[in-house]
Amino acid sequence: MNQKLIITILLLLITPKLSFAQSTEVIPEVRVIARAQEDRILLRWTLNTPVSWRKANRYGYTLERYTISRDRKTLADPEKLIIGQNFIPAPMMEWETIAETSDNGAIMAQALYGESFVVEGGGGFASIINKAEEQQQRFAFGLYAADQDFEIAKKAGLGYVDTAIKPNEKYLYKVIANIPETELATKEGGVYTGIIDYEPLPEPVDFVGIFQDGATLLSWDSKLLKNTYNSYIIERSEDGSTFKKLGDLPYAAINRDEKETARTVYIDSIANNTNYQYRIKGVSSFGEIGPASIIVEGEGKEVLKYVPHLKTKHIKSEDEVELTWKFPEEGNDAITGFTLKRSDTDRGAYKPVVTNIPPTARKISYDKLRASNYFKITAIGKNNDQRDSFSMLVQPIDSIPPEKPIGLKGVVDSTGIVSLEWTANKEEDLLGYRIYRGNLKNEEYSQVTKSPHSSNTYIDTVKVESLNSKVYYQIMAVDKRYNMSEFSEVLELVKPDVIPPTSPVFTSYKIVDGKVNLEWANSSSDDVEAHYIYRKAKDESNWQFIHSTDKNKTTTFADKQVEEGNYYSYTILARDISGLESQPSPPVSVLIPKTTLKPAVKGFYGNVNTYDKTILLSWRYKKEEVSSFELFRAVNEQPSSLYRVLPAGTKRFSDTGLTINSSYKYIIRAVFYDGTYSKYSTITVEY
Repeated sequence: MNQKLIITILLLLITPKLSFAQSTEVIPEVRVIARAQEDRILLRWTLNTPVSWRKANRYGYTLERYTISRDRKTLADPEKLIIGQNFIPAPMMEWETIAETSDNGAIMAQALYGESFVVEGGGGFASIINKAEEQQQRFAFGLYAADQDFEIAKKAGLGYVDTAIKPNEKYLYKVIANIPETELATKEGGVYTGIIDYEPLPEPVDFVGIFQDGATLLSWDSKLLKNTYNSYIIERSEDGSTFKKLGDLPYAAINRDEKETARTVYIDSIANNTNYQYRIKGVSSFGEIGPASIIVEGEGKEVLKYVPHLKTKHIKSEDEVELTWKFPEEGNDAITGFTLKRSDTDRGAYKPVVTNIPPTARKISYDKLRASNYFKITAIGKNNDQRDSFSMLVQPIDSIPPEKPIGLKGVVDSTGIVSLEWTANKEEDLLGYRIYRGNLKNEEYSQVTKSPHSSNTYIDTVKVESLNSKVYYQIMAVDKRYNMSEFSEVLELVKPDVIPPTSPVFTSYKIVDGKVNLEWANSSSDDVEAHYIYRKAKDESNWQFIHSTDKNKTTTFADKQVEEGNYYSYTILARDISGLESQPSPPVSVLIPKTTLKPAVKGFYGNVNTYDKTILLSWRYKKEEVSSFELFRAVNEQPSSLYRVLPAGTKRFSDTGLTINSSYKYIIRAVFYDGTYSKYSTITVEY
């Protein structure tokens, strides 16, 4: 076989579009497709792995037909017909004649019977294919040849035309590989069809042509009809009636990656200034040629070779600039002139501002400048093609800031949404406004807009549940040269009051002369109207209001309505002008002592026992409800201190560990269960 042909096909089919792709399944499977025509049914099949395909070429295939329905009614017992049991490729001798007249026949013959399928020469993608396994190459090229020519598929034992059919019947065709199961297990395949399924082949869709300088780019939607057509015939005409094929073989789409593309693209070389017409026809896997597409026509035009370049800018005033550009003198004859285009932004829409500039001109003045101007100079070719220069920014000197914004007003709703509005500035080059917010009137405000805000309204959000009852705003106008106006007047907005005041806290208390003196720190909230003090006795469940203060002026209160020996708890809360109350402060509990003293201890005496080196103290006391006795002692001139606490009922105490030549002073009093005391009794003993 011709090696040049093999290399050409190889490069074309780096990622061939095949009707039967290799499966990733473990067990090879027969894949079957069918095409119903008006009086016959065309069938094609193959195994889906290279190894199984090679074995089936030796053992062949069996084709069975089952009549499933007749007159649109399903048969209870399908009628079986064995069409053939040995579909195998034609002998090698027959392929020699076919290869002389058919390139696809030569490819199939080489795939079936060629001694070697390694292609020498080539580089790039071809070299990658050369390194692939030989049987994979035979499989891929063999199926490609069968895809392109149905007669070749039949010769290879991979196709059949069933003409013994009836229009009122539908059939299930089953294809079984004759490979012994002990050698290789395979799955059978099938297809269900009938003449009733016949549909004319569709036209190719979305066929478009783009005519360029010396070339035409043709494209069409091949994905939509990928199950109908596997290649296309491209035809061209110069007179609109006589069309000729471009190339000897149908054009197959080439995908260079795994992702399938929706459109097929073909580029044809043409002569400029000549009208061409194009159409395409799809070719099915059975060799059928579909109807022609719509005709696209046009002619190539020479692209302007010269491009202008803006060179300098000279700002004459705040409104006028002079621009100069470069353009080859030899390009003057290829253009009709220049057009100056302007935009507010570099990527914006450029609009012509000066037209019909002579081809020999190289400078132009423009006197309607804005704050920022982007210019392009465009060369207009005689074929109406255009070449734009790169853009150039022109900004006239502008140091005058916008006017100070006025009319700032706003409102805060219950959810914290702030609606601001103000009188819009009238400057033509105004870029927008910067909005500032503060929580305190005299603090430095923070900017809340990341970039200048273009509208004269603004929506902000603040936390209503915060310690600040007010929020403050100022705005500033900014022009396109970033000159900034003065700040507007400060806008003070009151937030909806949903925050209770902070709680006051008791700081101290004293019990003096049977009164409870309370002292506290007032609530720190600004809108507090008054503070309220409540009291509760030990056995009471409800708090009783006893006192209120006037705003934040008072921080003390003396409760005189108390009784000795009782426990009392106090709490205080704040209430603001909206009627919201703080949490009550932590309670303060006090015991009002009984201040009346009981009679002193009687018969308090002390005797020195020199033998035991002790002082024996004795006393008597007949009052009831005594819980203990407190004994105090002082040595010489030292102050007295609590020395012993003795149980109730004790009448004597022996003091040991004494120092000779010392004076001991003893003081005793009774302690009662209700917290009261007796008067003191005192004696002095010389030891």
